[in-house]
Amino acid sequence: MHPHPDEHDRWNYAVRGESRIQRLDRNYGEILQELRVAQTGVQLLLAFLLTVAFTPRFASFTLFQRDIYVASLVLGAAANALLIAPAAFHRVVFGQRLKEKLVRYSNRFALCGLALLMLALTSALLLILTVVLGMNAGSWLAGGALAWFVFFWYLLPLWHRVRSRR
Repeated sequence: MHPHPDEHDRWNYAVRGESRIQRLDRNYGEILQELRVAQTGVQLLLAFLLTVAFTPRFASFTLFQRDIYVASLVLGAAANALLIAPAAFHRVVFGQRLKEKLVRYSNRFALCGLALLMLALTSALLLILTVVLGMNAGSWLAGGALAWFVFFWYLLPLWHRVRSRR
């Protein structure tokens, strides 16, 4: 915990009238709201993936498609773990006055969890599209989807972040 307010604390107090602790509480609440959206997506993806191995079509998958399936499943599970981690972290440190660390780590968990979710979604798309359209078209479309995710989830927000600092 920082004993002296920094520029960010002073701005929040002047504009929002909130203390450092109130800002940390708000930030954690915002992270949890964002994670609710991401968790729904990753849990639906995992539910779908967990059923794929038990379908008759799974036996006809190529070795590449099975590898992509396993990668997608593992990436989805890892994303799920990171997107749930802020709640688990909160339970373990509850009442220890570690809100600043909770917010910092929760932000990192969320960013890494979203990156893994992006890779899990892309690999699941690659799997499905190669089954439906073949390797060439499936690979191109999955690559396009990956570029789409990278642009909207990372590049556009980073561009605005850098631009706002000027």
